[in-house]
Amino acid sequence: MARSIWTGVITFGLASLPVGLYTATEDHTVHFHQLQRNTVDRIRNRRVNERTSREVPPENIVKGYELAEGEYIIVEPDELDQIAPGRSQTIDITDFVDLADIELVYFDRTYYIAPRGKEYTKIYELLRAALEETGKAGIATFVMRGKQYLTALRAEDRLLVLQTLHWADEVRDPGKELPELPTHRADKGKELSLAIQLVDALSAPWEPGRYHDTYEEKVRELVQAKAEDQQIEVAQEAPQATNVVDLMSVLQGSLDQARGQKTDAEPRPAKKPPARKTARKPAAKTATRPAAHKTPPKTTRTPSKARQRSTGKSDLRQLSKAELYQRATEQGIEGRSKMGREQLVGALTRTGHRRKKSAA
Repeated sequence: MARSIWTGVITFGLASLPVGLYTATEDHTVHFHQLQRNTVDRIRNRRVNERTSREVPPENIVKGYELAEGEYIIVEPDELDQIAPGRSQTIDITDFVDLADIELVYFDRTYYIAPRGKEYTKIYELLRAALEETGKAGIATFVMRGKQYLTALRAEDRLLVLQTLHWADEVRDPGKELPELPTHRADKGKELSLAIQLVDALSAPWEPGRYHDTYEEKVRELVQAKAEDQQIEVAQEAPQATNVVDLMSVLQGSLDQARGQKTDAEPRPAKKPPARKTARKPAAKTATRPAAHKTPPKTTRTPSKARQRSTGKSDLRQLSKAELYQRATEQGIEGRSKMGREQLVGALTRTGHRRKKSAA
């Protein structure tokens, strides 16, 4: 069982919710010690006076802000402690904004939020459901470990997620920082059409478990190979940049290859065993990025019989937001990425009525 790294209260209006904050991710990087070559002697980092080359104890170290070359403003550690914000006890939501309006570049770290006790699960779910239905995120600031954070509280399938955000002055302007950007939009033509077809051909459902950190895997294989005196595989060279002159042929070749891979990957039809009722496994969730910012790729999966029967508004309300979103995608409902759960239900109901009238 994970331990909370912060405990406090979420407040919105006059309501308050005691919660704990939990880390949502973990580091899997392979860590190495530094050794002197041809020995097993560890290398240590020491604080050394640049002028005298002598080691300086921590109590004799102060901070200096450089005004000009060789000219510093000295700041003592206790002076920083005096102005440091105290540990906050509340995440006070001041605004609710459309989740889709927060640009991806602002999102930083992800944390899970859990209620501190069963007696608080009702108000926890109430806040979660309200955020999910409206497609909103609660904006708040709080202090943890001597640092103030701007945050966005958003809803996942069964829990609340807290995203720390970059402050506005921390986000760089790409127009000023990047040396080269396109001066105009891509023209509608054969090249763009091929590029769109290639994207469609390579589209697949989002399944995080399909993707692995292959470099870290190779680092572990390298360590294992060296431990067993085995030969090490050499990485392949990076591909060369595409020649703009040959862009059409490259796109067409890529499209043909993608379609060929999909055809090869399709299983041959076989006799199906008798259907057995099994519990549906919930789809994998990720907290790194809000679902409102991504449009699920088009799929050709046939809806289940239960979904085909669910045409009325009351039946649609029994589906999860992810299932409603998938149906909206299959039916080509425009603006679905910005719709809340009730809006999706309404749009699907209207589409169903139009289809019944057309059939009549």
